[in-house]
Amino acid sequence: MSRIAILGGGSWGTALATVLSRARRKHAISLWVHDPALAESIRRDRENRSYLPGHRLNADVNVTSGIGDAILDAQILVGAIPTAHARHVYSAAAVSVSSRFTFVSAAKGLEPATHKRMSEVVLEVFSQKSAPRLAVLSGPSFAAEVARGEPTAVVLASSDAALAAELQDEFAAPNFRVYTNEDVLGVELAGAMKNVIAIAAGVCQGLGLGSNPLAALITRGLAEMSRLAAAVGAQPETLTGLAGLGDLVLTCTGALSRNRQVGIELGKGRALTEILGGMRMVAEGVGTTAALLALAREAKVDLPITQQVAAILHEGKAPQQAIRDIMERRQRPE
Repeated sequence: MSRIAILGGGSWGTALATVLSRARRKHAISLWVHDPALAESIRRDRENRSYLPGHRLNADVNVTSGIGDAILDAQILVGAIPTAHARHVYSAAAVSVSSRFTFVSAAKGLEPATHKRMSEVVLEVFSQKSAPRLAVLSGPSFAAEVARGEPTAVVLASSDAALAAELQDEFAAPNFRVYTNEDVLGVELAGAMKNVIAIAAGVCQGLGLGSNPLAALITRGLAEMSRLAAAVGAQPETLTGLAGLGDLVLTCTGALSRNRQVGIELGKGRALTEILGGMRMVAEGVGTTAALLALAREAKVDLPITQQVAAILHEGKAPQQAIRDIMERRQRPE
């Protein structure tokens, strides 16, 4: 029986604890929750009423606010921490990890301060003591639907094919299908970039636009994602898979998308500070936009949609003007 510690008691961390408790292989699962009061509430009620209400957590899942207790003797650590806080949490965890373990990053985004991917952050933090075997979990997966047991397909990427196959077996559960991929770079970039395109999709919705703009946005957004990924060395086919097109469609169209919801409110004319102030959960695309533009500058890649999203988010640009500027760009071949 594998011991798995999930770092992060938000909606996704809680959903992963739920689905892993249903996995075909049996696990000893710990869920680390930063807030002691929330941890106690989840232990008592077996429900995360703050982030994933209405979904009962298996009685066998150990819930704790002590990070050392959560990861004691764990062979697999799963990181479900918002990217802005991941380094701090992982540094605290590094004190207590065993000498040999596997880390599965389940966060979608880039570290805002350094623009680094989560796998890079993980290796920087943990390699000071013991470099973990590393994998990345991504794909179209709203936490609430996963917790309900709705059919979901995800991708697990690792440069170590044997590790990917091992984790595929560990994570597989009824209605939770896991595919493997060796392109860690492409999977991580896709997971970060689709959030920004989803903000743009929400803006269109908030402005009351129809289906034509959304179809164009998803298509050209995928082209933008593919250009950047290829320029930095990712495999183009990754962007047409679950981590790319699959998650892009979900995040741009699904009512549960936090990034899309931010865009809707921006399209309605609300200020970003007001929108974020009313959200309990994190919309990763807000902090990732500037990091992607910095990466694009280094790679000499044009990201017109991401540029306009950044202008709306951080420069107060009117969404209507941003759309006009996109539509009036120089004509070019597809």
